Amino acid sequence: MLTAENIYKSYGQNQILKGIGLRVKPGKITALIGPSGSGKTTLLRCLSMLEAPNAGEINFDNKTYRFPLDAGDKIIPPWPDLTVVFQQLFLWPHLTLRENITLPLKRTGREQELEHLESLIDLFNMRLFIDRYPDETSLGQRQRAALVRALALKPKFILLDEITSSLDVEQVGLILNELKAMRDRGIGILIITHLLHFASEGADQIVFMDKGQVIESGAPAILKNPRTDRLKQFVSIVEAAT
Repeated sequence: MLTAENIYKSYGQNQILKGIGLRVKPGKITALIGPSGSGKTTLLRCLSMLEAPNAGEINFDNKTYRFPLDAGDKIIPPWPDLTVVFQQLFLWPHLTLRENITLPLKRTGREQELEHLESLIDLFNMRLFIDRYPDETSLGQRQRAALVRALALKPKFILLDEITSSLDVEQVGLILNELKAMRDRGIGILIITHLLHFASEGADQIVFMDKGQVIESGAPAILKNPRTDRLKQFVSIVEAAT
């Protein structure tokens, strides 16, 4: 289980997260939705412990991390059991996409997963560009590489930040199918998405954030029958724009 309780995060005087509580269950897909600037990516950075919250508690795999940290304490992110893919992708420009993908496997001594990697390369139709450098590929191709790099590690939990933003409908469908297969293998998934149909079709739980707070959460049915006026307004605006 990955849980967060009463998470606060500020940058200077700008308070981004205001007492967030969240649960990501093994073998479940949680979709995190909300307007730009609501704190979704900041929450992912805190959950992955790439950044320490100002206050609150995170529990991962029966280990509890409490914030603020005591003086001199450091957090070692629980990677690769907890893996995150951000919109920025963070691919090394001097390495091919294949080298970018295999580097974490080698660092963690998981070369035995190379066979699994080959199946992922085929699944996402990457044979034609897998040995090119990032600047020789499209954004959508780089997004696929970043996702495959994370999936190849076989994490217990994976956090995904808008990883479908530059993909076509077919590729979005492939990713949804792969996420469902991961869920069936017991992996816990948290995905930030602006695609409400994707969230409705793939998620077991929807979490709606606005202005640094969780406004509403529940089964995908809340997208059709919101309990709060704010979620109703958000769904209406998104559907009108698509």
